Amino acid sequence: MSWLKKDPFQIIAFQSYGTNSHFYARGRALEDESIDLEAKNTWRLLVNSWKRFETDEVKNVGLDLKLPNNTIIKATTDRKGYFIVEANLQDLKTLTNDEGWLSFELSFNDVTIKRNIQNQNRFPGELLIPSSRAQFGVASDIDDTILQTGVVSLLKWRLIYNSIFKSVKSRMPLEGSVDLFQRLHRGVLGKNANPIFYVSHSPWNFYRYLELFLKQNNFPKGPILLRSVSEALKKKQEGEKPQKQKEILNILKTYPKLPFILIGDSGEHDPDIYIEIAEMFPDRILAIYLRSVKHKKKMLRVRSLVKNFKTTPMMLIDNSQQAIEHARKHGFIT
Repeated sequence: MSWLKKDPFQIIAFQSYGTNSHFYARGRALEDESIDLEAKNTWRLLVNSWKRFETDEVKNVGLDLKLPNNTIIKATTDRKGYFIVEANLQDLKTLTNDEGWLSFELSFNDVTIKRNIQNQNRFPGELLIPSSRAQFGVASDIDDTILQTGVVSLLKWRLIYNSIFKSVKSRMPLEGSVDLFQRLHRGVLGKNANPIFYVSHSPWNFYRYLELFLKQNNFPKGPILLRSVSEALKKKQEGEKPQKQKEILNILKTYPKLPFILIGDSGEHDPDIYIEIAEMFPDRILAIYLRSVKHKKKMLRVRSLVKNFKTTPMMLIDNSQQAIEHARKHGFIT
């Protein structure tokens, strides 16, 4: 009876980032629900959305992470199936490719597992260690910055519709955004390999959806940094920073000699987050680009913020070409 058949196990490694001496990777072990990212009909899209959030975690199980030099690092998943692999190692850059990506392999190491395991128990992962050629880094939002989602729509109905009833194959990037990001990645020399970090308030459940969107539209590959559903639902304590802000601050601290360009939109909290970050690191934020959204009240407020902010160049842009022209004028790109 097929409906009694148990789903096989899998490991999803989230693209992460580290340094020459600090290895840091994370991901999640789940039952494979066979989500069809290329589905187009409404029923399959609804089923996919249900599967994306009704996850069956593989909790409290041991994992092995194997580096190209055969070093093995141990990890254990938590009660939600998430895992973090962290270690202080030496000369990790010698294991990276020309763009700074270090490939590794994950596997379940618990011999008591009776369930079928996908991919012959071999799951790929990647970690970015920015190239020494990098001139700067880019930290960018995703929603309404490179992907039209409708975050500012009434009751977020457009966001809900796009997330549930549109396949990843049908989603289009905002005009000119791919060209802008490719230029920033290549830098002024054309081969700088400037690292791109994609930071979003979306839950990790959308990781593969967003990963495919970025890949199919030829955005530069970069760590995709999201948050858990529990983090999204958790009530923030007074004075606690948004998860997106914490992630960007951690990136800045991880690469203390690398300046950054921040890219977002004017619809939600990006202006406030980016202004606070720039004030904390005034010598390291080269520019802030905020894509304008169609929301009169929010735009009035953001225009006032931009007009009065003098710490670092901050632009409201209606299209990617405006950001390209500014970046070229300031020597970030050719």
